[in-house]
Amino acid sequence: MNATPVGSDTQGLIARLDWASSPLGAAHTWPQSLRTAMDIMLHSPMPMALLWGPQLCQLYNDAFARLIGDKHPRTFGQPTHLAWPELKAATETIYERVLQGHGHACRDQQWRVPFAGRLCDVWLDLTYSPVHDEGGHVAGLLVTAIETSERRRLTQEFERRSEASLKAQHESEERLQLALAAADALGTWDWDIREDRFVADAHFARLHGVDPNLSRQLPISAYLEGVHPEDRAMVARSIRHCISHGTEYAEEYRLVQPTGEMRWVFVRGRCYKDRHGRPKRFLGAALDLTERKHAEQALRQSQNELQLIINAMPILISYVDRDERFRLNNSAYLDWYGLTPQELYGKTIREVLGEEAYALRAAHIAEALAGHPCSFAIESAHRDGRPRHALTNYLPRRGADGAVNGFYIFVIDETERKKTEEALRNLNETLEDRVIARTRQLAEANQRLQEEMFERERAEEALRHAQKMEAVGQLTGGIAHDFNNMLTGILGSLDLMQRYIADGRVAEIGRFTEAAVSSANRAAALTHRLLAFSRRQSLDRKPLDPNDLVHSLEDLLRRTTGEHIVLRLQLGHELWPVSTDASQLENALLNLVINARDAMPDGGELVIETANVYLDGNDIDTLEPVKAGDYVMIAVSDNGSGMTPSVLAKAFDPFFTTKPIGQGTGLGLSMIYGFAQQSGGHLNLDSVPGLGTRVQLYLPRLRMTPAEQPATAGTVEVPAAIAGETVLLVEDEPAVRMLVLDLLEALGYTALEARDARTALPLLESGQRIDLLVTDVGLPGMNGRQLAEIARQHRPDLKVLFMTGYAQKAAERQGFLDQGMDMVAKPFTLDLLATKIRAMINHDS
Repeated sequence: MNATPVGSDTQGLIARLDWASSPLGAAHTWPQSLRTAMDIMLHSPMPMALLWGPQLCQLYNDAFARLIGDKHPRTFGQPTHLAWPELKAATETIYERVLQGHGHACRDQQWRVPFAGRLCDVWLDLTYSPVHDEGGHVAGLLVTAIETSERRRLTQEFERRSEASLKAQHESEERLQLALAAADALGTWDWDIREDRFVADAHFARLHGVDPNLSRQLPISAYLEGVHPEDRAMVARSIRHCISHGTEYAEEYRLVQPTGEMRWVFVRGRCYKDRHGRPKRFLGAALDLTERKHAEQALRQSQNELQLIINAMPILISYVDRDERFRLNNSAYLDWYGLTPQELYGKTIREVLGEEAYALRAAHIAEALAGHPCSFAIESAHRDGRPRHALTNYLPRRGADGAVNGFYIFVIDETERKKTEEALRNLNETLEDRVIARTRQLAEANQRLQEEMFERERAEEALRHAQKMEAVGQLTGGIAHDFNNMLTGILGSLDLMQRYIADGRVAEIGRFTEAAVSSANRAAALTHRLLAFSRRQSLDRKPLDPNDLVHSLEDLLRRTTGEHIVLRLQLGHELWPVSTDASQLENALLNLVINARDAMPDGGELVIETANVYLDGNDIDTLEPVKAGDYVMIAVSDNGSGMTPSVLAKAFDPFFTTKPIGQGTGLGLSMIYGFAQQSGGHLNLDSVPGLGTRVQLYLPRLRMTPAEQPATAGTVEVPAAIAGETVLLVEDEPAVRMLVLDLLEALGYTALEARDARTALPLLESGQRIDLLVTDVGLPGMNGRQLAEIARQHRPDLKVLFMTGYAQKAAERQGFLDQGMDMVAKPFTLDLLATKIRAMINHDS
């Protein structure tokens, strides 16, 4: 709380009293709203009292203490009805109204107050204002008092005196002005009408925007200039009427201050005439109502906000007083009874509901007015004629003295809830029957579904079997043809070699050995192509220039296409390098050229292009998403027969071919597609019947500097064994085992052999020297990798070379090889095997 005026008597009382035993409680527990109101009251020069809490405990300032005589200080902090029992009948209704949020003002109220043991009459103008707490509720009343005893006595005396005592009356009026001027909230004036000399005190002058130093020198028009322009005409008319008819002058109007601030004043006065009835003087006083107006405005705003809140509620809300009259209600009553809140105000419950409906509620109303909350369900008629189920609550409302002064009404429409409960009850009664029926329907549907699923699975199995048989037929029709040709070359060459050797014609068998080796290499290449198609054979990636590869194949491609087809090369400049398997890329390019040649049996033009391109994912139509980036494009185009849409849709399918049986496997484009995917690239196919076909192979760009280009490997001479070096060979294929053993012996190694892991283990567990284990991966029973694991348990540093007819580098990437292990893929040359063996043994030395 702010500092109070020096010498304040009431401030001392606040500090001395034991508030803990009072209804207000200990001072340190007082809410901020009470402290703020007390601070305003104690600093005001006007007599003010603050009535706070349910019992309206009385607090006041020094100016108010001087008005109440002997009642001070014993009434300080006491409930107001205990302090002023003689005023209870007159003030109880006023307090109830203000506690409901309404301001109130009284003029010339008579109080009988004891002064020095003797009752004296005190006349007061009183203003009652509600004070809200932190929650916005009215917690107290602020009473402002202006003593009018002297003014009333002088006014009465002034009216009784005759014109003969005008001089004495004038002196009394001057005393009146001095008395009124002592109250800072009042401003007084004396207007000599004949001389148009307007004499005002400083407060009245300041309110009207006049310099107090000039307040006795200006005409009344100077004061009227301070009146709000919208109120000025009304004030002038009222003054003229008072002068003309001799009535009392009483008006409220607005004043505009020099700062732009607007203030409200209440002005009262009277015109006095001489003995001839001519207007002579106009006396009066002005009361500053600004703060009260602000309080009333805030009150109206609070009431409006409260009304908005309760209007938004979907239930009926109202308050009725002890006379059962509606004093507050929300707009839900308009929907229910057809009455607006304004139309409902002041009506009784009986008037709104009617006699019959009132009789059903009379007992509950009496209970609520007796102070007992009650709740009951009742059927009430809506204005649309339909009955409504209503849950009604009556909550008593008590005044400051604890007496019930009415009750609140809350009505909830439960019609829809009742209907829902009835529907749910009916639903529950028939639920079991409906569950049984629905369960039977679901069981029947489930049986049908299972039968349909069985038939579908049987049809799908038949379709898969047919597709598998078709694929096997296509595979045997194409691949078998190629393999038979190659085996014919191998077997025929070997047969002739045996005949020539038997006849002693050894010098003539060289051409047959070359033919056998060529056929075997072609068979190995076809196997690698099949593995690439299935993505089970890893690529032997190396950096290369696609343009160099195309140039190296140019002669072969021209011989392949024939003279009836024109071959043109359109190779891009400064082509980026790529990292891929050169042999696979050569095979893919050769396949595409052969396909283009076969599409132009009567001749045509075949174009091979290369270019640097950037793909952003939307440039080409592929079977899989395209990763944006730099690519090298290799395209093969022809102007041959082209493909129909149905053929184009199956072009990448395995074993699909349009060539006659025995002339193609249907794996060409499929294997090229697999090669492109393994390389991280893409394949795009465009074809138009009668116009030709264009196949584009995209390979990712390899970013490398010229210094990183690999050097070309030279010819490596196969080294011989060092005396005593021993190699254990484990191979289940007799022919392969014979060839490798022959090679080892020819190179000078001590060779040990085993046909499987079971026969190899005793050798590995013995003390026999073994420098290298050479084993096939696909052994019967225990495989080669498992054999190596067991062997290293006895010989931790043993070197192992695996031979495999499967995917060598795929196994390497999957962690197949450990330290000291290597692999060679079948078929292999004996020189390659010898080099591998020597390198591994040397690594150990």
